[in-house]
Amino acid sequence: MERWPTTRLLSTAARLVEISWNEKLKNIGLTHAGVIAMEVLAAKGPITQAALAEVARVKAQTMGTTLARLELHGHVSRQRSDSDRRSHVVTLTDAGSAALAEAVRLEQDVLALVEVDTARLRDELKIVVRGLAGIPALDGSAGDANPQP
Repeated sequence: MERWPTTRLLSTAARLVEISWNEKLKNIGLTHAGVIAMEVLAAKGPITQAALAEVARVKAQTMGTTLARLELHGHVSRQRSDSDRRSHVVTLTDAGSAALAEAVRLEQDVLALVEVDTARLRDELKIVVRGLAGIPALDGSAGDANPQP
């Protein structure tokens, strides 16, 4: 690993974290993709399925599959939009909020196995994501002023 490029280290770490987290999440009927959708809903409130897919940076079809699983487990509800009958408004349920809180705890459990300053790691990763996605930090820092992504 000492000779691996940074990009390989980053992608390997991401895969290992996701595999470990997904193993824990499946016990509460969630996947990593489902948690992402639920986090967006918790932050933004009810939004259309198309807008949710856009914010999560996935295709609408992919989001539809994720939402079907979340709806099956009672984590979200989908209702036809009053203003556009072709679209659905997605809402996080109370059960979904509780499952999301548990998912956050499970994520902390995964990272607790590694001796790393998670706050600093988060800040550095946010810089990488914003830089590569072309999302400027509002105040020049890596803080959470801009909730995307």
